[in-house]
Amino acid sequence: MIGKACATVGAAAMLVVAANGDAAPARSRGPALKVDRVVVLMRHGVRPPTKALAMPAGVADGSWPDWPVKPGYLTPHGAAAVALAGGYDRARWIAAGLLDARGCPAASAVRIVADSDQRTIATGRTYADALLPGCAAAIEHRPQDEPDPIFSPVDEGAAPIDPTRAAEAVAAALPRGIAAEEMRLRPLLTRLDAILCAQAAPSCGVGRVPTSIVPATAAKRPKLTGALDRASTAAQILLLEYAEGKPMAEVGWGRATPADVARLSEFHSVEFAILARPRYLAQRNLALLAPLMSQALTATAAPRVTMIAGHDTNVASLGGLLGLHWRVPGLAADDPSPGGAIILERLRDGAGNLYVRARFRSQTIDQIRRLSPSSGAAPYDVAVPIDGCRSAAGTGVCTLRAFNAKLATN
Repeated sequence: MIGKACATVGAAAMLVVAANGDAAPARSRGPALKVDRVVVLMRHGVRPPTKALAMPAGVADGSWPDWPVKPGYLTPHGAAAVALAGGYDRARWIAAGLLDARGCPAASAVRIVADSDQRTIATGRTYADALLPGCAAAIEHRPQDEPDPIFSPVDEGAAPIDPTRAAEAVAAALPRGIAAEEMRLRPLLTRLDAILCAQAAPSCGVGRVPTSIVPATAAKRPKLTGALDRASTAAQILLLEYAEGKPMAEVGWGRATPADVARLSEFHSVEFAILARPRYLAQRNLALLAPLMSQALTATAAPRVTMIAGHDTNVASLGGLLGLHWRVPGLAADDPSPGGAIILERLRDGAGNLYVRARFRSQTIDQIRRLSPSSGAAPYDVAVPIDGCRSAAGTGVCTLRAFNAKLATN
């Protein structure tokens, strides 16, 4: 059973883990706080492209590399990285008193929910095995490949979109328009095309088709088309090749460097900044996930640990809804990494007042590539302030009531 008292993590006892692995005591501020509950929204681990043909013909001048699993499935390498992340979280939560070092917790103490894709189910299972070694933890999910509206409520008709509000949200994210954004990113498009195409050719690459935005309908989210859309996909494939540990001769046909992978991930981050992080769109994307997370933090009998294995869009939307910002080494700002997670910690002070603090936890991209154990180097694990929150627990930390108001999706 999980019977230990929660360790003090507020005031002088709290450690902030920086990107380089160093830990420094946080300044003593506000009341002593204890973590008594956590909710984890985690992106699945490393996978191949989701289609057998990684991108349309003509985007690149060579064949894309082979992968050891079916399109979109969690790779063995990706599973090994997820297991390391689960082991890191286990150690942290044992220290906080949420888990016991020995034995298995009661079934009601830990809840793991996954989307119905193979990669999310396998991520949830791998994480559970590392978090609770030797325990038979259940993974809640629909049958594989049966759509789950919890993770894609708009696409599954559970959260209709107001096209006018969606257009306003996109316009606010692009004050100078999509053409100006493409122009700003033109140097990166040029570099990406040089990786995709050994010899410049009018018919090769992603940068030749102007970017546009397909407006939302009641049943469809807005989406990008053209250069920035294809650049986001191509850049993500390069990232996954690198994170998978493929030889550098296979990462971008030997024409991409680790620095390229990091810089080009801005395309992925920009796509989310336009389509997933704006508040109205984030609310629609989280129409069913947000209530699940709110209940996990609020209900009297909720588990101490709730882990949700989802997708980068889910993570990006929660980041936008709460105004969270992070930067995992090896990626652009606010890009959700494979296995990266927003962790919501419920904090309790001595008087019983409840607060919520957010963290972003991820292995660095090089740690995923090398499968570096967390004991050798701490992953990127930082407190990320919740926008607009100020409480007795500190700036960027919400009261539970204020947090639930921010999480509301109606």
